[in-house]
This record gives sequence, structure tokens and C-alpha cells, in this order.
Amino acid sequence: MKTYKIALLAGDGIGPEVMKQAVKVLKAVEARNPEVAFELNEALFGAVAYFETGKSFPAETIAICDEADAILKGTIGLNHEDSKKIPVDEQPERGALLPLRRRYNTYANFRPVYLPQELAHFSPLKPEVIGDGIDLMIIRELVGGLYFGEKEVGKDDNGKRYVREVLEYDEDQIRDILKVGFETAQRRKKVMHNIHKSNVLKSSVLWNEILEEVAVDYPDVEVKHILVDAAATYLCLNPGQFDVMVMENMFGDILSDQGGGILGSLGLMPSACVGPEKSYYEPSHGSAPDIAGKNIANPYSMIGSVALMLEMSFGMEQEAKNLWHAMKSVFANGYGTPDLAKGEDAKLIDTDAFGDMVVDELNKAPRA
Repeated sequence: MKTYKIALLAGDGIGPEVMKQAVKVLKAVEARNPEVAFELNEALFGAVAYFETGKSFPAETIAICDEADAILKGTIGLNHEDSKKIPVDEQPERGALLPLRRRYNTYANFRPVYLPQELAHFSPLKPEVIGDGIDLMIIRELVGGLYFGEKEVGKDDNGKRYVREVLEYDEDQIRDILKVGFETAQRRKKVMHNIHKSNVLKSSVLWNEILEEVAVDYPDVEVKHILVDAAATYLCLNPGQFDVMVMENMFGDILSDQGGGILGSLGLMPSACVGPEKSYYEPSHGSAPDIAGKNIANPYSMIGSVALMLEMSFGMEQEAKNLWHAMKSVFANGYGTPDLAKGEDAKLIDTDAFGDMVVDELNKAPRA
């Protein structure tokens, strides 16, 4: 039997509620696959960790993550007023999330923008734009660029407040993420859109130079170059033209959230943050403090992150496919939580019921 250690970082807001469903699914997968066992280790992370320990990413949590084979992370963050109760450098995004990425060098962020027919009714796009569905992969560099560059806040000689933040990449960081993009494109449709802003940013000029060097090793992949602002437009007008999109950190942050918008909700977008030795998996949406504790948040993105973990960290590709199918089936049967359900005929269920139904549908699939 193979035992996988998973660090569970439930986080803040709706994090514990959706994480509960992820655990439910993991136990079902374990029961269906007797050759596999999951050792689940819970740890504090985010605002909840700060209020209990004084650190958003405390030493005890770091130790659990260091020992884990993969990390499953829930949502973090508070509303604006509650965030003020935490020192700026310990607020969850700065004090927990960025250090998590930096510690495990999770430089490759995969965000699937996946809208099959069973989910098409969620999208604000017209049916003729959606066509037979949307299936593209946004690959975002995750540990470089503006978010990780040097930062300075102060006053100048005239007493004017200023801020300086540095956008910095070296050629190795660019080359590594471009290789991920090319290799992903090879496994899919062999087309990769390179998202850049080289008409303004020198960082994009270097990015494109490195791309030309890397592309030599992937002659079977067609590269299409597109400015980031144009890419944002065409994601709405013609998303079907895209398959694999690769980009730097901030472009990826913005466009992947837009991807959630064309799906109809970030609640429909899981993600994988992959490093050379360890990866973490998380829903792309926020902690939704306004509905926390109400048991109404849809756990699709959290459970989808489990599917990505099964495939990418544990090599359980078929069970990952079974899990995707199970989630689609719940929606196809007309069920949905209040935050996602649309139409007069929608059959409303709560978070727990959605997780239960996913498990029921998963157990209809042939066992490995």
C-alpha cells in the first residue's frame, strides 16, 4: 500500500466548510482504491493562524507542510475591516500565501478554464460564443515578477509619500515556466498562446527572447503571440481560440480571474501550484466571509483541486477523471448550492449535500 501525506490548510471564511467536502471525497477515493492510503494532517494557516499563534504561517504548520507529499489549501483572508486587525506583513496573503509559494518554489500555476455543456448555463457569455464548451489552461508563473520584487514605502525629499515595487525576472525563471507551457501544449492541442506586453515592458521583451530560444526544442508546438490587453478582450469574445496560455505572474492573476468570470464564478475554477519537489492545490476563489458558516458555498473548486492533486501529485489520472465526471453529474442533474444555482428549476442543496452527491456519483464509476 502506498501512503500519501497531505497537509490540510483549511484557512479562513468558507475554507473549513469546503475543506470538509474535500476530506469527504478523499476518504471515498481511499475506500475505492485499497492500494492507496491518505494520511491527513490539519494545520492552521491564514488569519485563523495569526489570531491563535501570532503568525499567519506558523512554525507548526511549516513543519507539517515540509513532511507532506502534497498540500491542500482552502481559502484565506478576511473582510476589509477585520483585515485591519492584523499587521500588514502578517495579513494572510503576505504573511502566509507568498511565503508558502516561496518556500516550495511552486512556480507553475495551472488554472483550468473548463466549461462543459453541463455547466454552460453558469456563464454570462452568449451560447454562440460558448459553442460546444470552453476548455483552456492558463499557466501562470507564480514566484517571480512584481509580487516578489523589492518593495519600498516612504516619503521623498518634499515630504510626498511614495511606493516603489520592482518587477524582476531572471532568464531561468522565464525558461522554466515556458517549458511547462510547451510541455502542456504538447499533451493537448499543440498550440500555445504567449501572453506578453513587449510594446511597453522590458520584462516582456526578455520573456519573448527566452521563448524563441526554448521554442527550438518544441518544433511541434505552434506559438501565437498576443498582447495581454488583447487577450483579455478575446477571452470574452472568442475563448474557443485558446488552448494553452502562458504568462507572467500578474498577467496570470488577472486573466485567470477573468477566466472565472467567463465561467460564471471563480467557484468553478480549481488550481494547482506546482514546484520541483512539492505542490499545493487550492480553489481560486476567495474566503467569502459574507457567507461563511452558512453551509451554502459550492465546493466544486475545492473538490476540483483534489482532482488535480490526484492526477498531478499521485498519478491517479483515472480517478481524477471519475471525480470530474461526478461533479459534472451533480450539476447535470439540476442540483446546485445557492451561490451558483441558476434558473427557476434549480434544485437547491447545501454545501454538505453537494459533497455527499459527488461521493455518490463517484462511487458509480468502476473501481480501479
